[in-house]
Amino acid sequence: MKFVTVRQNEEEIVGVLREGLGIAPLYGCNLPYTCMNDLIANITDYEMKFLKRISDEYQDLIPLDEVEWCAPIPEPEQDVICLGLNYADHIQNAEKFSKEAFHAETKDPAVYFSKRVSVSKGDGDDIVLPQNLSKQYDYEAELAVILGRDAYQVKKEDARDYIFGYTILNDMTARDVQLDHKQWYYGKSLDGFTPMGPCIVTADEFSFPPVVSIESRVNGQLRQHGSSRHMIHGIAEILADLSQGMTLKAGTIISTGTPKGTAMEGKKPTFLKPGDVVECTIQGIGTLTNTMVDHE
Repeated sequence: MKFVTVRQNEEEIVGVLREGLGIAPLYGCNLPYTCMNDLIANITDYEMKFLKRISDEYQDLIPLDEVEWCAPIPEPEQDVICLGLNYADHIQNAEKFSKEAFHAETKDPAVYFSKRVSVSKGDGDDIVLPQNLSKQYDYEAELAVILGRDAYQVKKEDARDYIFGYTILNDMTARDVQLDHKQWYYGKSLDGFTPMGPCIVTADEFSFPPVVSIESRVNGQLRQHGSSRHMIHGIAEILADLSQGMTLKAGTIISTGTPKGTAMEGKKPTFLKPGDVVECTIQGIGTLTNTMVDHE
């Protein structure tokens, strides 16, 4: 199933996307969940099976042209956990931009950082690029994992059982701000810099680990074209590693890194500017599109 959060007449609605047809709202499917965080943490296996059947049969669909798309989890309950330098080709190119900041070996432990997200932008939303703060705004198309249950000391072989689904995340960055600080947190956490969507696709729709193409385009020009098969640290390894010492709550978002082709990697970096349209596409999920602007 594809779960979405949309806005209709100023009301946020959680529902199941029927591709090309409309949205089956949960309130019409006799389920009580009114936000995605609540649904992920509490929905039972029985309710998931019931919802699959009832949403396939649901007739009074909300038309797609009557809604605004929100991020599937508009307000994450915790910071988003991100993987840095998790694709070898990205490491090689990023080192040319700043060897001090981006040098890593494939045998190194995973590079973790977090992003503060008050409200995540959704598909179709504008993203403000503060022109007085940075001139090096960048995009990173990434496969994000959504946990469906609390995870502590998970074994690699059991990792699949903890995953609710997957979405697209654009790990936007102000590169000069990122490199001006010892840690990446500030340069990664500007308002609006964690757009997600357009939906969460449940884990049962993919093999494990999912092998999917990951692409980004800027103004229609292909910038990134990679595959999740080339992750250095895979999803099972990441989940087992992180959960050894901390409890990862249901609804936790883990973004798994980006392949080569970000703006900073070119011989002449092509950073984002107001007016640019960024499209991040992942096979089996869809496309997340956002326009860069210089003010709200």
